[in-house]
Amino acid sequence: MLTISRLAAYAGVTVRAVRHYHQIGLLPEPGRDQSGYRTYDAGAVVRLIRIRTLADAGVPLARVQELLDAGPAAFADGVQEIDMDLRAEIRRLQGTRERLARLVAGEHLALPRSVVDYLDRLRGLGVEERYIELERDAWIMIAAQAPHLIDAVMVSKHEQLDDPDMVRLYSLVSGALDCPADDPRVVEVADIVERLWIRAVEAGELGADDFDDQLVGLLDAVMVESAPGAVRLLEILEERGWRGWTRIERVPDDRLNTQLPPS
Repeated sequence: MLTISRLAAYAGVTVRAVRHYHQIGLLPEPGRDQSGYRTYDAGAVVRLIRIRTLADAGVPLARVQELLDAGPAAFADGVQEIDMDLRAEIRRLQGTRERLARLVAGEHLALPRSVVDYLDRLRGLGVEERYIELERDAWIMIAAQAPHLIDAVMVSKHEQLDDPDMVRLYSLVSGALDCPADDPRVVEVADIVERLWIRAVEAGELGADDFDDQLVGLLDAVMVESAPGAVRLLEILEERGWRGWTRIERVPDDRLNTQLPPS
C-alpha cells in the first residue's frame, strides 16, 4: 500500500494534484489506515497515470472522466472531438496573434484595412504625419458609427486622390496646420474645396448624409480645432454660399455669381 506522496511520485504528479483530482472526483478517495492516512493500491497508480497522460495530451480535466470510462469506439470519438476543439482554439489564437502584430502600426487598433491602406497612400503622397493623425482620428469615429459604409467610402476616397485638385488640397492642408488665419493658403484651400464641391453637386454626389448629428458635430470639431485657419476657411466658404464641413449644405444667395444646381 502506498502513501499519497509515494503515489504522486510513481505517477509523476504533485501531491497537490492528487488532492485536486480527489476534490473534482477524477480519483476516488481511498481507504485510510489506523493512523488516518490515505493508502493507495496499484489500481490508483494506474488510474492516476492515465489521468496525467490525458491531461498532458491537452484533454480538459472536465472531459478526462468521460474518456477514462469510455470504451474503445467512444474513446476514439471523444479524442477526435477534443482534437477539433483544439484546432479551433489554435485558429483563434493565430488570429489573435495576427491582430496583435497589426497593432504595431497603431492605426490597426480601431480601423479596418481599407482605411489603413488609404492613410498609407496619403503618406506616399508626402502628407505630413501630423495631418494623417488627424484624419486617422476622424476615420476611427466614422468606422465606429458606420462600419457597413466604410469600405465603399474608401473606394470613393481613393478615386478622389486621382484628382489633381485633391492631391493639391492635401498638400496645402498638410503643410499649413500652423498657418495663421490670414495666410494666403487658406484662400487657396477654399478655392480648391469649392471646385471639388461644385463638381460633386454637378455629379449628384453631394448631400448624402449617413451620420447622426452628434457624429457630424464631433467631426466638424476635429476640423475646426486642427488649425488656426480652419475657422477662417469655413467663413470664406460660407461667404461663397456653403455651410458645414462634414454635412455640406448649399446656402441660397442671390448675390452669388456662380450658378449651381440645388443640392
